[in-house]
Formats: sequence, C-alpha cells, structure tokens
Amino acid sequence: MLVFATSDKGGTGRSVTSANIAYRRALLGDDVCYLDFDFGSPTSAAVFDVPSALRGVDQAGLHSYLRGNVAEPKRVNVWSESDSASLRNRPSGSGQLVLVPGDRGGGEFVTGGDAVRRCTELFLRLEEEFDIILVDLSAGRSYAAEMVLEATSRPELAEVVTRWLVFHRWTRQHIIAASGLVYGDRGIMAAGAARGHDEDTLRDSVRFVRAAVPDPSSPMFTQLRPAQAAWLRACHEDLTRLASQHRLGQTLVLGTVPLDPVLQWQEQLITDDDVLASRVANTETAEAFAALAVALTHDRAWESPL
Repeated sequence: MLVFATSDKGGTGRSVTSANIAYRRALLGDDVCYLDFDFGSPTSAAVFDVPSALRGVDQAGLHSYLRGNVAEPKRVNVWSESDSASLRNRPSGSGQLVLVPGDRGGGEFVTGGDAVRRCTELFLRLEEEFDIILVDLSAGRSYAAEMVLEATSRPELAEVVTRWLVFHRWTRQHIIAASGLVYGDRGIMAAGAARGHDEDTLRDSVRFVRAAVPDPSSPMFTQLRPAQAAWLRACHEDLTRLASQHRLGQTLVLGTVPLDPVLQWQEQLITDDDVLASRVANTETAEAFAALAVALTHDRAWESPL
C-alpha cells in the first residue's frame, strides 16, 4: 500500500503524525518504509531521532536517486540507527521500520519524465518488500505531489492500493487551505484528473487528519475560566460547521490528534515509555496515533460517504 501524506501549509503536524503512524504500524508487525519526499526540507529523520540524517544524507538520498545519480537511494534502519533508547530496543514481533531520506541541502526541483519513471520503479520495488510505504510530501502544490500523481496514474501501479492523508490544524485558515489543496482549481483532484486518474476513485482515496485539536475537557484545560471554556467550545462548533461546508466533514476524517505539550515543543515519536514511564506525553495522544495506524487499512474507514 502506498500512503501519501500532504498538507497545504507547514506546521500541520504532517511529518510527526505520519512518522508516528509508521512507527505504530511497525509495532503491529508490518514492514514499513518511510520516504522523505519533502524535498525542500528533508528533516523527517529528526522525528525518528536518527543523527546521521537529521537534514538528509550526502549524495545518496532521494534527490540523487530521482535525478539518476545513484541506482538506489540510501536506506536507514530506524531500529538500529536511532539515538532513542525506546527505538533501539526493538519490540518483539515488530516489523521493519526503514527511513529513506532526502539529500542534505537538496531543495525542490522540477520533476520530468525520467524522475517520474524512477519514482514509479522505486514504488514498485518497495511494494514488493514492504506492507506500507508512507510518502511524506512537501507542503502545498509541490513538484513532489505532481510527480507521485503522475507515477500512480501509470499502468504499472494500477493494482497498488493508494491512499492520501491530508493534514490540517484545527483553525479556520488551515481548514480552508486543506479544502483548496484537495478540491481547488490546481488541487489534488484537478491535478489527478489531468493525469488520467479516475475522479471518483481518487476522491475515495483521500481522508483528512485533524491535528493539534484542543479538548476543553482534558486536564490541560482544567484551569480555564468558564468564559474561556465556553469560547473554546463555541470555536469548536464553528470550525465543525466550516469543515462540513468545505467538504472536510466528519465522514471524511480518518482521525484527530489532540493538542499535546510534548509535540508543541519537540516533534518526536510518542512511545509507551513517554506515556507510562516518564509520563511526559498524554495517553490520549498515543491512542490517537494507534487508532490512525489501524484506520489506515480499515476498509470501513475508506468507504464512500453516503
């Protein structure tokens, strides 16, 4: 299965949530590969705490591969190369967790036919080896998004299950931006149709993930004054209506990630140690990531809404 993670704005929690989904799927026993297609800022290794690739790798990353400079991009075994003690102690029964980073200082680049061909070939090889390939795309209407839309329209990938996760924060600006990214004139739907994708099939492959959503009933907000709590609830109701109006309603939401102090200060994987041992992360956050990981392949979560 190919899973593309995208957002219209930065700061949506796209990379940290995607990495946590990949981690949780590996804990379930799946072999998972995480591709850092955020070409302008290939920093997903920071979430996995892999010091050798914090800002990409030298001359053997995805930039080099897609440009034809290397035959295969470098792979990083997260379980063995992470500095996190929780990750180095690979849980029994877990599957592979592999990161394919971009090049250090690679930057965005125009992707032509050769790059699309190499991208297609890479997806096909990884599909044979891994249960889930999670592709973290650059924010917005990027060259990376155009390339994968072109690649997945090719007959070679016709039988591969493809899904899209569109991330947004729980604010007016982010809701409107996420809707435009999917349904706008140059959005995913229009760009996909222009490349030969069936519109209904592509639409059914898109789900939204709401990130950093405050819960007035959580312990974080116990000190709110009554007026503040009432205002927060009113905002939530207004945003729910706005999301529905912009076709981001609840039936198209794969999951919601609550606001968590740990993720506000440091983008990282939330492990059981963070919840149960050090207790720096909230149980609700770990549960949200675990639920998203399960929903990723739960057929009912991807049925067409009535």
